[in-house]
This record gives sequence, structure tokens and C-alpha cells, in this order.
Amino acid sequence: MAARIAILGAESSGKSTLAEALAKRYGTLWVPEYLREFVEMHGRTPHEHDQLFIARTQQEREDALALRARRFLFCDTAPLMTAVYSRFYWGRLEERLAAFEQAHDYAWTLVAAPDLPWEPDGLQRDSDEVRQAVHHRLLQTLDERGIPFVLVTGSLQQRVRQVESLLGAP
Repeated sequence: MAARIAILGAESSGKSTLAEALAKRYGTLWVPEYLREFVEMHGRTPHEHDQLFIARTQQEREDALALRARRFLFCDTAPLMTAVYSRFYWGRLEERLAAFEQAHDYAWTLVAAPDLPWEPDGLQRDSDEVRQAVHHRLLQTLDERGIPFVLVTGSLQQRVRQVESLLGAP
């Protein structure tokens, strides 16, 4: 079974780009962020009642790809991130979503620093101020939960090298 690597971070922090690059580098698979697909499909940002469905779909896709991945499965976000956003936007967390958050169990948790230029991306992006606030909320959540993480910074190439130093050569 492939080791699952969670790549978390606020909007416009390079999670998708990093997940795809790492999957290519290690010759394996990556799980795209379902939220992006949800927004495109529905033409809107999610409502509070959509959060559980988004987290569940993300987890189901991760579980399916884990069966085919080699050595590592790079996960562009995780249900924990959906929970962070729920607390950020609605100030609470639905009980069943909390269970997904508590189940955060990855070989490594990477946090993409918000040090890349913020870029608008249609409905899915708010602002650099929101990005920074969500980043701080994420770090706080990881610390409170005692989840070890590695903050990856800099350009894509720098981030890939940082991850290679953790995971070893491809």
C-alpha cells in the first residue's frame, strides 16, 4: 500500500502544482482537490451543508487511487482542510465532518506556505488576506491536534527538493 502524503494549505499556495509535480517525479498518482471540481460543476462556492459531501468525496477518491499508487500517493488537500474552512467561514463544524477531520492519518503532512504570489482563480479565491488568515488557522489546528507537519516554501523546484529530502530519492 502506498504511503499517503497530505498536502495542505490555503488558497493559491501551490498545493495542486506541487502534488502533480511530486507524482510525476515519483512516478505515481496524485489526488486532485475535489473542491475545485465542485465549484466548476455548480458555478458557486460551497455552502455549509456541502462541506461533508466535499470531504467525503475527497476521501473516496483518495481511497480509490491508493489502491493503484506506487510507493506514495500525493493528496492535494484532505478532509482536515475542509474542516478548517468550515470553522473559518461558518464558525462551527458539523459533527460528521469533525469525524473526517479526526481521522487525519497520513505518513506525512505537508503545508504549502502562502509565499507564492496570490492569483485570483474565479469563484474559488477570496484574497491574499483570507489566504494568510486560513494559513494561520491551519497551523493552529495542526498544532492543537498534535499533527506533525513540514512547511514547504519557495519556488516549485525548492519545494520538490524539500520533499525529496524527507521522502528520499524517487
